[in-house]
Amino acid sequence: MRSPQSHRNGDAPSPQPRIQTPHFQSTIAVQKLRRFNTLILVFRVAAFCFSLAASIFMITNSRGSNSPHWYNFDAFRFVVAANAIVAVYSLFEMVASVWEISRGTTVLPEILQVWFDFGHDQVFAYLLLSAGSTGTELARTLRGRETCTANDGFCLQSEIAIALGFAGFLFLGLSSLLSGFRVVCFVIKGSRFHL
Repeated sequence: MRSPQSHRNGDAPSPQPRIQTPHFQSTIAVQKLRRFNTLILVFRVAAFCFSLAASIFMITNSRGSNSPHWYNFDAFRFVVAANAIVAVYSLFEMVASVWEISRGTTVLPEILQVWFDFGHDQVFAYLLLSAGSTGTELARTLRGRETCTANDGFCLQSEIAIALGFAGFLFLGLSSLLSGFRVVCFVIKGSRFHL
């Protein structure tokens, strides 16, 4: 507190030195933070694996020159592109998660990292959902035609690729929930972790 005597003679009050206290984190808080980051990493690895597998399954879906090819159908091209994009994004996020777990800091500045993760998780999750829905409709349409009676392996592999893409969406959606939690914590507390 400032003394009232400094104002009596017209003197300006002297500024008080600001004492900075170090940020204290208990070992329990550090363990919670590590578990939270590890859970995000597990979801990112799962999203990467499923989306990469979905794109590989669809790309390798050719049975010969007389068989239909995935690139002849716009919906299947969309499935390949969406899953490949999500696989690349998930790979980047896996590296960022490993960086954060090992170094204790984010790759980008904290505010950018929080909004980058949340925004991209949302956009790419909707992209995968849209691609899976489009691919499902085409697969159902092909099941009703002679394409699948003549080439059942092509249709089965397409359906497996679409199912893998939906699994990738599920894990990306779970990552999106956790990154949304980080955004809320950042808005409320000024830090991405509520500890």
